Amino acid sequence: MLSVVIDNNQFQKEIDNILKYSTGFIEGVHKGKSALYMALAPKIAEMASQFIDVNARMSPELLHHIYEWQKVGSPEARLFDIDYKITGIGITFTSSLKQSQSIKNGSNVPFYDKARIMEEGVAVTIRPKKANALRFEIEGQEVYTSREVTVDNPGGQTKGQFENVLNNFFGVYFRQSFLNSSGLLQYFKSPQVYSKNLRSAKRGGRSLGLKTGYEWVANAGRMG
Repeated sequence: MLSVVIDNNQFQKEIDNILKYSTGFIEGVHKGKSALYMALAPKIAEMASQFIDVNARMSPELLHHIYEWQKVGSPEARLFDIDYKITGIGITFTSSLKQSQSIKNGSNVPFYDKARIMEEGVAVTIRPKKANALRFEIEGQEVYTSREVTVDNPGGQTKGQFENVLNNFFGVYFRQSFLNSSGLLQYFKSPQVYSKNLRSAKRGGRSLGLKTGYEWVANAGRMG
């Protein structure tokens, strides 16, 4: 007759450790999020900036206002910043516009608040300061006037275009292209590391689960 003896104490200990491993894994996943966000945030911010640069070079009439004069699409001439803030629930990205330092041909001073004014479509009134008349060009013709001049839409087609291209990046490109091409979606769909360490979980318990979960999430920041 076959006789099998099961050590209930050892069996119960291993089951408890596996359960603790699972709990620790989940805790490690949550702890690893901060490391993941810290690694991904600057990459995404720069990727968004590069996305804007490419669009600006393709459509300068829409995005020339967020670069220094004659340098549309150049990373060194950006008049915008994309900043990020990391919290317990994710990453928040914010944008801001900067002052232009360059001077347009025919002018003596930089266009104050150029990027914001053109983005918002704010009308600009120009008055002569030192001279008795204003001089400017309209369709290649020089025009002189002693009166103030109001330009209703100084940026042409630029109104709202910076906001539009940012929305396209985060709302379309980031979700549909980056997450797939970077491998992040596939990576998180198959947590093979969990089952790979399950045998060791009988001894490692919560501490092993915590380490495994943390490293699984944190290591995803190296992708993209």
